[in-house]
Amino acid sequence: MSNFLPFSRPTIDEATIAAVGEVLRSGWITTGPKVQTFEARLSEYFGGRPVRTFNSGTCTMEIALRIAGIAPGDEVITTPISWVATANVILEVGATPVFADVDPVTRNIDLDKVEAAITSKTRAIIPVYLAGKPVDMDRLYALAAKYKLRVIEDAAQAIGSTWKGKPIGSFGDFVSFSFQANKNITTSEGGCLVLNNEDEAKLAEKYRLQGVTRSGWDGIEVDVLGGKYNMTDVAAAIGLGQFAQLEAVTAQRRKLAKHYFEVLGKDFEAQTGAQLPPQDFESTNWHLFQIVLPERITRAEFMEKMKAHNIGVGYHYAPIHLFKLYRALGFKEGMFPVAERVGRQIVSLPMFYAMNEADVERACKAMREVLAESANSH
Repeated sequence: MSNFLPFSRPTIDEATIAAVGEVLRSGWITTGPKVQTFEARLSEYFGGRPVRTFNSGTCTMEIALRIAGIAPGDEVITTPISWVATANVILEVGATPVFADVDPVTRNIDLDKVEAAITSKTRAIIPVYLAGKPVDMDRLYALAAKYKLRVIEDAAQAIGSTWKGKPIGSFGDFVSFSFQANKNITTSEGGCLVLNNEDEAKLAEKYRLQGVTRSGWDGIEVDVLGGKYNMTDVAAAIGLGQFAQLEAVTAQRRKLAKHYFEVLGKDFEAQTGAQLPPQDFESTNWHLFQIVLPERITRAEFMEKMKAHNIGVGYHYAPIHLFKLYRALGFKEGMFPVAERVGRQIVSLPMFYAMNEADVERACKAMREVLAESANSH
């Protein structure tokens, strides 16, 4: 049998490994010159906007909410289909999460449902770009302007994605990226926040490190409640090596995604009952290649049978509003039916930089066999 094909795997080149070794030998392994260089490279990529790096792509969103002044009594609208962090950060600042159902085709938040959910207490929107596919950015920011709302873009999966030719992060309001291990580029763990001006960037620095402001050799002041969220130079060294490969990584992922569609063929959905993602090769970075399974097979059964074929499958994501934490806040089944169906049946097929077209063909062959077997047993 062929070797196991995971759904995701980072690719770290020898030059990056050597750069990490240099940092370790330098004696300066926490936040230092590598972090500054990484932030400068990111800022250049995002059109000169201020960028600050952090130890996760979760604290970035929480800090953006704090900078925006989101507080108890405020409502923030987001999607039920995301990693739970997207909603948790709203609770962390004492605000109230409000969910809007997702679009059945893109699986991103439905902007019509967002507008319907806006109340006098709404202060911000956190859209999520699932699998790296942006929402309609023109519509998003028109809505934000109409209702005077801040936008914290959860672009955790969208580094390298674009909107009308412009990189996600090079425009808009707050934009949060993740560099966790399975992202298109990684720092092992980490993230960055793109901000609007230097005042916001300075405030982000305070929140990043205990609220501290230093002046001179021995001057220190604390005027906001910060945490411990700084990125290390070890992580930044990985990030610099990875960032240099971003264009090649995005191109390879788009090539692999096109091959998925070519191998599966235009009749795949009609033949199997599964739903493919939109064929977007302009704006999407193809962080994930996701299908929604037909109801005749459970996700657990599908994943188990794919594993028997030595193919790894991921699960992104369970509907947030159905977790116990959120049920306790009053959310329940039936409130967001599209998200519940998608969350029940969505799977992520293998997609990573080091894959080749033969890997795609293996995954497609196994998937067809599993889906055909499920059809024959019903």
